[in-house]
Amino acid sequence: GSSGSYSYTVKAGWENKPVNLVSFFDALRFSNWLHNGQGSGDTETGAYTLLGGTVTPNNWTTVTRNEGATIFLTSENEWYKAAYYDALSASFFDYPAGTNAVTTCAAPGAAANTASCWRPGVENATDVGAYTGSASPYGTFDQGGNVWEWNEQIALGSYRGVRGGGWSENASSLAASNRNASGPAYQNYSLGFRVASPIPEPGMGLLFTSAVINLALLRKRTAKVL
Repeated sequence: GSSGSYSYTVKAGWENKPVNLVSFFDALRFSNWLHNGQGSGDTETGAYTLLGGTVTPNNWTTVTRNEGATIFLTSENEWYKAAYYDALSASFFDYPAGTNAVTTCAAPGAAANTASCWRPGVENATDVGAYTGSASPYGTFDQGGNVWEWNEQIALGSYRGVRGGGWSENASSLAASNRNASGPAYQNYSLGFRVASPIPEPGMGLLFTSAVINLALLRKRTAKVL
């Protein structure tokens, strides 16, 4: 379309894949839109307050989650706990499929500890939840591989945290020890995000990948990042 009359549609074959090529600000605005009931919901207030009415908000270096947010981008601690923590053993795994063994980059399927990471000749995201045998101890999918995911962490001055590795990365990028960050306006074909909704302990919360709404489980209480 043209300015003032754009229309949006899902690319054929990508209906169940994670959204990519989105900035940190895109992720915040999507969270606000969900928080405000979708439809014509406001994108500049809600879970986050974005000031200035511009693509890059005036408060971009300091914007944080508002009290009472019902749907939001995960903090790094929330993301980390959902990916690596096992409540039964009260310990953290090295990889997000409930194991300390390096994840195998493989095609989607039911095999344990596999993910969408670098395979020669394969250059694409996969459907969300397609690695059915590789959930985290909390039941989340794709926290290792597929696309990197923005989180709220402020790092390196004004950069924001990204976690999890992507389909174009080696399996080592999925490890708990691998922290990363990017400028908040950065967009990349293997970078997306994940949002969460709180339910007080000892209940469980919902985690889902943006655009696809991949439901999974997340405890609200944050964990110490090791």
